[in-house]
Amino acid sequence: MKRLRSGYTTGACAAAAAKGAALTALTGEPVSRIAIPFPDGRNIDFDLAGCRPVDGTWRSAVCSVIKDAGDDPDVTNGAEIVAEVVIVEANAGDAGAIIITGGPGIGMVTKPGLALPIGSHAINPVPRAMIRKAVEEAFAASGQKIGKYSVQVEISIPNGEVLARHTLNKRLGIIGGLSILGTTGVVVPISSEAWTATITASMDVAREMRVREIVLSTGRTSEKAMEERCRLPEEAHVMMGDYLEFSLLEASAHHFARIHLGGMWAKILKAAMAIPQTHVRHGALDAESAVSFLENLTGRKTNLDYLHGSNTAREILDRLQRHGADAVIRRACLAARDYCQSVSGLPVSVYLVLATGRIIETV
Repeated sequence: MKRLRSGYTTGACAAAAAKGAALTALTGEPVSRIAIPFPDGRNIDFDLAGCRPVDGTWRSAVCSVIKDAGDDPDVTNGAEIVAEVVIVEANAGDAGAIIITGGPGIGMVTKPGLALPIGSHAINPVPRAMIRKAVEEAFAASGQKIGKYSVQVEISIPNGEVLARHTLNKRLGIIGGLSILGTTGVVVPISSEAWTATITASMDVAREMRVREIVLSTGRTSEKAMEERCRLPEEAHVMMGDYLEFSLLEASAHHFARIHLGGMWAKILKAAMAIPQTHVRHGALDAESAVSFLENLTGRKTNLDYLHGSNTAREILDRLQRHGADAVIRRACLAARDYCQSVSGLPVSVYLVLATGRIIETV
């Protein structure tokens, strides 16, 4: 089997471009290659497509990175991610501030339920943190002290508004361009053969190590939460990604005694709705369908009118929590458990994990 090549997220590319622009602005010397820190502690090198001072002054520069998504089928592969950095003398209230905004080709958030407030540019929290860290490193490398200045970073993507038409952004309420995304900086190629082979191999190892209970997680955040909660051997933990039904059937075929399944709300809700493959490219979760499902699940004894108009699964959960509807959340988790048990034929425990890594429901 061909080994698929990983790539880098738009967030990582934006951070690299921002560091290159900041260093060029500070030193007056264009940069052709730069290293930036990733959330996992690694430093990764990026080739810069072009760095130049703006208007002939050292206080401003623009730099870009051509996104390489590896072997992932990504609409942004090959897109130019541009950062313009402007450094000004700080006022008393903004000394050391790094202000990140979006320019042409970056969408604006217009609906609730996302990780960003309405009215902000669609540059997600982890990319914002990576950009800030990269700019701070540029100051350190140049010998300048950031506390004397205020730094403005504008991220843009030429043709981003056109590219965004091929994404789910408009449906999610991100209008006018693309999102700057990423949680790890790395785009892992999505290959069903690679994923399922890894799941099977992981379970093979677990059985060889005499593991009796298997832990299935949808992502790194839920896996970390499950590691802390279950306290089972390392070999018991299997990153199933979005291959829910396959993983359940494999767990059954490997004759484990119990399944512990940890995931965030959107994945748990899809499981409750008996959707066997939970990745968005196999069908985005329709919020209204999910609300109808929850109404039917509760037998309409509970008034859930306040859920109508929700934009995302995350917003559904936010509204449920604001209304103190813990019983509805629990019913959804129980439905997910029932589905998993019906597919696998094994006892299943379901753990609902928040983005913070906190487990808020166990059934």
